[in-house]
Amino acid sequence: MVKELLAYLRPHRKILVVGGLLGLIGSAAGLAMPLLAKYVVDAFGRNASMAGPLLGLTIAVVIGAAVSAGGSYLMERTGEGIVLGARRRLVDRMLRLRVADVDRLKPGDLLSRVTGDTTLLRSVLTNGVVDSIGSAFMLVGAIVLMAAMDGVLLLVTLLVVVLIGGLVALIMPRIQRAQAQAQEAVGEMGAVLDRALQAYRTVKASGAEEREIAEVAGAAARARDRGLQVAGWTSLAGVATWMTVQIAFLAVLAVGGARVASGALEVSSLIAFLLYLFYLVAPIGQLVNGGVELQQGLAALKRIKEIEDLPAEPAGVVPHEESTPIGVEFRDVVFRYGDDRPIVHNGVTFEVPAGGLTALVGPSGAGKSTVFALLERFYDHQDGRILVGGRDIRDWPLGELRAALGYVEQDAPVLAGTLRENLLFAAQDATEDELRSVIARTRLDDLVARLPDGLETPVGHRGVLLSGGERQRVAIARALLRKPRLLLLDEATSQLDAVNELRLREVIAEVAAETTVLVIAHRLSTVTGADRIVVMEGGTVRAVGRHDELVGEDELYRELAATQFLAS
Repeated sequence: MVKELLAYLRPHRKILVVGGLLGLIGSAAGLAMPLLAKYVVDAFGRNASMAGPLLGLTIAVVIGAAVSAGGSYLMERTGEGIVLGARRRLVDRMLRLRVADVDRLKPGDLLSRVTGDTTLLRSVLTNGVVDSIGSAFMLVGAIVLMAAMDGVLLLVTLLVVVLIGGLVALIMPRIQRAQAQAQEAVGEMGAVLDRALQAYRTVKASGAEEREIAEVAGAAARARDRGLQVAGWTSLAGVATWMTVQIAFLAVLAVGGARVASGALEVSSLIAFLLYLFYLVAPIGQLVNGGVELQQGLAALKRIKEIEDLPAEPAGVVPHEESTPIGVEFRDVVFRYGDDRPIVHNGVTFEVPAGGLTALVGPSGAGKSTVFALLERFYDHQDGRILVGGRDIRDWPLGELRAALGYVEQDAPVLAGTLRENLLFAAQDATEDELRSVIARTRLDDLVARLPDGLETPVGHRGVLLSGGERQRVAIARALLRKPRLLLLDEATSQLDAVNELRLREVIAEVAAETTVLVIAHRLSTVTGADRIVVMEGGTVRAVGRHDELVGEDELYRELAATQFLAS
């Protein structure tokens, strides 16, 4: 994990070297101050002029402050660059993860990793590593000068530092464990809050505000408790640092006073030694803080690496040159969402010819939406074969496969932004004429005319300013702009009224004349004119045919049609 931390520093090593040198120069100026103070005391004892030593002391203070400030700015600037790079890498990986991995993760926890964990990473890479190097230099320099003054007093000081330093070393692993638990608790709190915000209207309509507030408050309390554990161990490390200097001061004062009384040590040397001893407070404190931040950073890096180590899908979408429709064939496909989950597809076999309209129907839980998830390769089937355009689906480059498909999800998600941005989301290079044509085909022209700024009107978070039917038509228009060779429509008419459903059926019929359309429908009125209807039940295909054939031949389909007044 330390190697991983250093990997984040590597791109910034030049500016870190400059900042580190400035810090060392500032530290060297600081190290000169106790020695100059000794000269001032000696000059005072000889009744000599103190102008020179005082001037040197003043110059050392000013130079040390200015150089240290410059080095500190460079470190902070580098820290922000490190955070930017870490966040870019993490977001890049998150948006390329497989759907199966994202489904088991919590959005609020993912956000916590991008925000809180990367911020901790900045602290450890600047304060924890770079400042610790400067502090180590200051510590070594002070020890060398203290050794030049009196070796006996140095041995007394080091004995105290080593004893209490061992205690601090024992505390550090506990800080890392407590910090990891604290970050997990913060992520859990974000996940609980995200759940409530994603279902905000449901929470309001259910009168569940108090219950959800209590849930979030409970998660926040757990995060506080974990944070208190970190604070407790950190405070103990800080107290140990403070005790180191205080005990060392008392020991040096006692031994040094005896040596001064015996004539073995000058008073000015004892004063300078004590000044150096107090000068050790800052570097020792920074080293301890650096160790604490290193443990916190390791905990944060572990959470970041958990995401970065997940397998990612290949980058990029390959634009498709061909526009000819493609067919689909499932051959004895077996699939489950996990080894501990029930089988969803158990030998599913059917064929979708290239061109025309094919419908998937059946009761909930039959495995219809899973067909689309497998075609988009959000998941991979465990057995059997899936052919797309005559090629095994695993032989398609993922970007090329998805570029050939247009997919309209059941809940027809609309993103925050303008209507234009949503329509062009999957086809950034579409022309204005193509955009206007699709708007007319999906009967969105009335919506565009009604909105105050037309296509440039913001649609709100998750398209809240649009009706359910409008969101569905926007999603269909977005898919059509891709000019797909295979269009997948999952419950495309579920939120439309009778008039708009009729219009959309006309649109689907027009599109089916140009490409392959595969639609999932609970409302059979949408697909009574389909070229082929596949009836699914319990993860298998029980019948295939046209509407009239299935009404007469398949009991389940006849029952579904009868409940919707499409058959007696």
